[in-house]
Parts: sequence; structure tokens; C-alpha cells
Amino acid sequence: MTRPIVPLLTVTCAVAVGNLYFPQALGPLIATGLHVSPDAATTVVTATQLGYTAGIVLLVPLADRLPNRPLLVALLGVSGLALLAAGCAPALPALVAASAAVGLTTIAAQVVGPLAAGLTAPDRQGAVIGILLSGSTAGMLLARTFGGALGAWLGWQAPYLAAAAAALLLAAVLAKAVPTTTPSSRQPYPALLLGPLLLLRREPELRRSSLYQATVFAGFSAVWTCLALLLTGPAYRLGAPAVGLLALVGAATVLCTPYAGRLVDRHGPDPVNLACLLGVLAAALVLLPGAGGGPLGLAALVLGTLLLDVAMQCGMVASQARVYAVRPEAAGRLKTAYMTCAYLGGSAGSWLGVRVWDRAGWWGVCALLAALAALALGRHLLAVRPSGPRPSTGDQPAGTVTR
Repeated sequence: MTRPIVPLLTVTCAVAVGNLYFPQALGPLIATGLHVSPDAATTVVTATQLGYTAGIVLLVPLADRLPNRPLLVALLGVSGLALLAAGCAPALPALVAASAAVGLTTIAAQVVGPLAAGLTAPDRQGAVIGILLSGSTAGMLLARTFGGALGAWLGWQAPYLAAAAAALLLAAVLAKAVPTTTPSSRQPYPALLLGPLLLLRREPELRRSSLYQATVFAGFSAVWTCLALLLTGPAYRLGAPAVGLLALVGAATVLCTPYAGRLVDRHGPDPVNLACLLGVLAAALVLLPGAGGGPLGLAALVLGTLLLDVAMQCGMVASQARVYAVRPEAAGRLKTAYMTCAYLGGSAGSWLGVRVWDRAGWWGVCALLAALAALALGRHLLAVRPSGPRPSTGDQPAGTVTR
């Protein structure tokens, strides 16, 4: 893969992921503009997220069956048209329908990963994965700011129209810039849909990486879900914007994930996963004093969330590198299995975190984070324990271990 392609694919990840998050800042503006209640306006975000989940399950496996360039161009093109329809929606039902279509097709970041893995030499895959993930993180962090500022200035339709222009422009550029690839699979579509489940059953390294991400993302989601309750509660009495400001500490991951990728290329994914899981455990301890409020508590929250964000994202780089090495010809199905497990873990973590908060407060949430990290760490230590010499596994990328 040539160097100019990497920044282009990174921007593609940022734009695609940003389409998921900028609507979150537009709820009040949509409610006012379409004369609906704020609660009703939140269905726009829900529809986008549900569409995205469906896209991961239904469309990402096609990355193994279809040439990646026309698939990427088609996804971005349809996503751009759906964003245009959303920006021109005259009423809430039309906006919700268009938002579901946006979510379904804005999965370009999930297709870019398998494409990049197939075009990159094994000893550079970690670095490229880290760079692409930094683009996704930047899109996630900047999208809310972009959506809120542009929406407040020009109305709620403006962010949709600007995002539509960006997606359509990217589609045109990618149609010329992305190299032609040959599909790795000839399986029919129903078999592709079943493929992620079969791979989870057959590939222990995929299960291991999926467990790491599901548990850590569950703890991450529990912390960030309950953080809003902590900051707006009696310990701090801050407004909701304080949560958004605190989330900006995650910008450090944009710089850290490329470095983590280089470490994966040099030492393999296992040491990086170990360091990241220990980092999540440390984050749980650092976050504990946040329950007390005051400047010391706020400092603990800033440092703890920063450590948690960096550990989770860098661990994702290592886990994805391991996943892509399992079956390079099935990268799309592997990514579907991995991301589905991650999102299921995140959803379960949000649900469980609120219930732990109700019973044990912030201390309980930190204990939940530590328990989930300990579960993943225990599995990791079992996987990397010495077990004598192993036979050669053939054409396997450097830095990976088969178990």
C-alpha cells in the first residue's frame, strides 16, 4: 500500500465514524426545527445506531465477496445521498428513516480495515491499523463539536448537508485512488452472513481478541455512562457540557494508537494487550477518588479517563492485528465477528453500569471496571503462559502466536 493512500483511508474512517456521532449534538435543534419533543428527537440518534449495527452484520462480510474499491465507493455514495435526504427531511419520520439509512451505510471504516490489512505487508499491519484507528477516534471526538457548532450557526440541516458533501467527495476520490483488489471468497451471501459465527466457533484467537474487547469496552461504557450521573450529581453539581469537555481528554489516543501499532509490529500483539489490560486495571484505581468530588476528585477523573481511553484504544490495535492474522482471506467476516462482540459488550456494560451505580455508586462502577479487566487479564495470562516449543505454523505474519 502506497503512503498517499494511508492518509486518504484515515480521512475516510474519520468521516464515516463522524456520521454516527454528529447527530448527538443536534437533538435540541431538531426538536425546535421540526416542532417535536426532545424525547422524540432522540429517535434520530437511536435509528442511526441501529442502522450501523445492522450494517456491520449485513454488509461488512461483503468485503470478502466484493472488490473493495466499488464497495467503498458505493457505501460512501449511498451514505452521502442518505445524509442529503436527512438534511432535506420535512418531518421527523422522514429524518428517522434517512438516519437509519445513514447508519446502515456509514460502515466504511469497518471495510477500510480489511482492505488495508490485505494491502499491507505483515510487518506494517499494526502501524497502519493504529493510524486508521486514530482517524476513527478523531472523527468520533470532533463530530459532536462540528455538528453542534455548525447546527447552532446555520440550523440543524447544515451538518447533514456538509457531511453529505464530504461523503460524496470522498466517494469520487476513492474511485480513482484505491487500488483494485481481488475478492478472497466466492461464497454466496447467506454463507457470508453465517461466516462470523463459524469463525468464532473455530478460531480461538478470534474468540480471545473478541473477549478482550468486549470486556474492556463494557467497562469503558459503564464508566462513561455513569460519569454523567456523577458529574451532574451532588458531588460536583456540574452541567452536562462538563461531560463533553472531559471526553476531549480522549484526543490523546489519536497520537497513541499509531505508536501502539508500531509496537505490535515490533513485538507482537500479546505484550501490547498485556500492557493495555494492566492500564485498564490501573485506571479503575485512579478513578476511585473521583467519588469524593472537589479538585482532587476531578483530577482523578481526568487522569483516570485518559488512561482508560488510551488503554482501550491501544488494546484494540493489538487485538485487531491478531484478528486479521487468523484468516487473511476472511478479513471482512473476522471484523464483523470482532466488532459485533465489542458492541454487545459495550451495550451490556452501559446497562450493567447504571444498575451497579444505583446500588453501590461510583465505587461500585470502578469495581465493575476492575473486575472486567481482571477477567480479560486472566484469560490473557492463560493464553501466553509458556507451554514448550511449538511447531511451525507456515506463512503466519511475524509477531503472532497460534493457540
